[in-house]
Amino acid sequence: MLWTSVSLGSALAAPGTDTTVARVAEWARDHHLGGAVTLLEQWQYRLDPPKSGGTPDAAALDAGGSGPIRTRTTRPATIPSQAGPALPGEGQWHPLYSAGGDTAAMVASLRPDAVYTSYVVHVVWLDPKLNSFVLHPGTKEPGPIGGQTSRLSGQPANTVLASFNSGFKMTDARGGYWQAGHTVVPLQTGAASMVLGTDGSLRVMTWAGGEPGTGVAAVRQNLIPLVHDGKVAPEVADPSGAVWGKTVGNAAAVWRSGIGTRADGSTVVVLGPSLTVGALAQILHDAGATEATQLDINKDWTSFITYRHGASGPVAQKLSPDEVAAADRYLQPSSRDFVAVMPHP
Repeated sequence: MLWTSVSLGSALAAPGTDTTVARVAEWARDHHLGGAVTLLEQWQYRLDPPKSGGTPDAAALDAGGSGPIRTRTTRPATIPSQAGPALPGEGQWHPLYSAGGDTAAMVASLRPDAVYTSYVVHVVWLDPKLNSFVLHPGTKEPGPIGGQTSRLSGQPANTVLASFNSGFKMTDARGGYWQAGHTVVPLQTGAASMVLGTDGSLRVMTWAGGEPGTGVAAVRQNLIPLVHDGKVAPEVADPSGAVWGKTVGNAAAVWRSGIGTRADGSTVVVLGPSLTVGALAQILHDAGATEATQLDINKDWTSFITYRHGASGPVAQKLSPDEVAAADRYLQPSSRDFVAVMPHP
């Protein structure tokens, strides 16, 4: 009892903004109690499953700002509705933030599929000419890496444009983690990979094997591809936890996030509630991703955050008000790795 009290107490007192529920669940999984946590999640899901049918609040489809959109890269097409005839504004792009007078990011909102039609998920498009990407390791996932920080502070905190969550815990990711010349977990051939360049670029790809070459800053792997060569992966039809990670029933509609690379080199990030693996893959595909991977899942870990800057420092804002994770989660030490979106040099 004394050991448990000290161990759990340390987990609860650790720095960062993780919720108490998330901290307890992570502690339990780290101490061979993952089965009990999964059973509790399944029980909770059965008691309060996502609602089928219905219509979302019209305001939920208007994420982002208003006004003209001016992009340096070809503007992506409207994303087709996943739930039948489109509602007003569904799948249409709105400006999210600007850099240098141009629209650097846009957001489109839509229903996830034809079943959970009262919910809205968001797709963020990021211009590769105006945004650059930096991977930050977490204090626990994957753990400290020399010279890399687990939070946004100093100059990065004063210039960051956006941030979003990375992938699963490394024990569940079935892939590797490499950064700044350090192999934290060996890279796996065939794993879906975020490859971040020293020039600030980000590409999603299937890892061909071997060690990263010149110009690579970090490689973060997570599961297998959702979209490959412009096609939704056939494995999407398999709800198995052995393929897509442990969650309530695996085929369940829960908070999920994913990232993809379009043919023009731009990046799309999808985030939202009541997403099945199939719905996440289809939305990434319809947003133009030719390669895509799932990131993290469940409401405690998924978030997309934008930042405003003033004399008093950065002000963080959630993309969607129903995101559970704190808006300032990455301005504090983060237990999980994350991606910061910075102005392109």
